[in-house]
Amino acid sequence: MVKSLAFVTGFPVAHSRSPIIHRHWLERYRIDGGYEAVEVRPEAFPQFLQDVAAGRAGFIGGNVTIPHKEAAFRLADFADELATELGASNTLWMEDGKLCASNTDGYGFAANLDQAAPGWKSGKTAVILGAGGASRAVIQTVRDSGFTAIHVVNRTFERALSLADRFGEAVFAHPLPALKEVVDKADLFVNTTSLGMSGDNPLPPLYLDRLAADAVVTDIVYVPLQTPVLEQAAALGLRTVDGLGMLLHQAAPGFEKWFGERPEVTAELRALIVNDLERQQ
Repeated sequence: MVKSLAFVTGFPVAHSRSPIIHRHWLERYRIDGGYEAVEVRPEAFPQFLQDVAAGRAGFIGGNVTIPHKEAAFRLADFADELATELGASNTLWMEDGKLCASNTDGYGFAANLDQAAPGWKSGKTAVILGAGGASRAVIQTVRDSGFTAIHVVNRTFERALSLADRFGEAVFAHPLPALKEVVDKADLFVNTTSLGMSGDNPLPPLYLDRLAADAVVTDIVYVPLQTPVLEQAAALGLRTVDGLGMLLHQAAPGFEKWFGERPEVTAELRALIVNDLERQQ
């Protein structure tokens, strides 16, 4: 009989690689537990969380993906500082009878860079392309890592401005035409958009050649692993970090909450997900 059961929920959710990640860890650490993907429509999500909190669903916690992250934050009994500033949660767990919420996206982003580009936190200036929901945790983490100038560049200036207002005086908003100026000598460049992924959404000039010589360029997209942004950066000899590690590392804190073991992100796990991605192509 399974002792502990966790979930990932979204709408849709069939594409999620979280079950592969967590089942791998359950097997590796020989834990009597389970992890399931549960597709929940937005209108049914509040009831789903009520059932989780009341113990009727049989889950001890789980991951939350699009489009439920903001609702998960609002509906939780307790949310930590990270989730509260972001207004969104991707990780839920039961503690002292309360449904608790956090957001581990930023942790995953930082841990990925720690592993693949040691020393990245020594930089002071960052450029973040995109001002959608995915950029929030990145901005928060880069700010908390000691960067003193974080330039958020977006086609819609107002969206970038709202993030600058949210995350404080170290964050500056710019329209897309300002990119050439703000990348000059920057230490970190982060793409949080889907620009360049299709003919309908072409990649604008990025001026990556103007970055600092030892700059790090990373993309939170991991399908494909080598995005157009990373290809361009690699051709210039810059350090690049793909987005897959962010996915893998963000899963670790939740696993520890549910199953009591802090898992390790290994080359074996990465290869497992890469193989799955290749099968889907």
